[in-house]
Amino acid sequence: MNAKKTNYSYIGIAFIILVFGIIFIPRIVDRIQGDDITRSESRSQDVTTTSDGYVSDLMFLEINGEPKKVPQFSFVNHRGETISNKDYEGKVYVVEFFFTTCPTICPRMNRNLVQIQNTFSEFEDFGVASFTINPEYDTTEVLNSYAQNYGITNPNWHLMTGDQKAIYALANIGFNIYAGENPDVDGGFEHSGNFALIDKNGFMRSRKDDFGNPKIFYRGIISEEEGQDEDGELEEISILKEDIAKLLKEEYSE
Repeated sequence: MNAKKTNYSYIGIAFIILVFGIIFIPRIVDRIQGDDITRSESRSQDVTTTSDGYVSDLMFLEINGEPKKVPQFSFVNHRGETISNKDYEGKVYVVEFFFTTCPTICPRMNRNLVQIQNTFSEFEDFGVASFTINPEYDTTEVLNSYAQNYGITNPNWHLMTGDQKAIYALANIGFNIYAGENPDVDGGFEHSGNFALIDKNGFMRSRKDDFGNPKIFYRGIISEEEGQDEDGELEEISILKEDIAKLLKEEYSE
């Protein structure tokens, strides 16, 4: 009798473990898999607590349990000015990597950014950081002409050029946005079409996905007017605008 009861107990425990594995393990795997970087839920919602207590519901991206801040950088912009991450302190801004001779996604990305620029034209604490991945060709003069052609007027929108290795490290390590040379693709360079969103205190922020994790980046290629691309991917310019507006309400903590 006792032996049988013991066997039944083992069978019951094994059945429970099996059911747990079937139901929960796929969910756990889904929650720890990332896109460009590993996703982790933020438990640091008080990082930018403001004087009036307002912090938006946007999540902080975390690396090893710490909210990820923008790394230090210093480059020359399209006006010939030296610009660093310090110049963006106190501002909400969008980050992109592009190049002026890009024949594919860059024109679409920058048309979307110009639309965002115009939406927030009355906000002195909104900006854009655009880093060229072809600095050998994209000189200050080339970038300035590009800015004029696209109607870039925001004084906090800087198109920056400089040392290629430093820019690639900033893209691939600093922001985890892929950029690289590839002679086999149109234009000779390839890069992500994603935008990163930075708050006034230099933290990378984004909204939650369906699993409660930060989305990390925003699709920058598809316009609001298009709605979605040929693969059914939805535009995210509209939600990026919503999230910029949320961060603009937060205070800068010096």
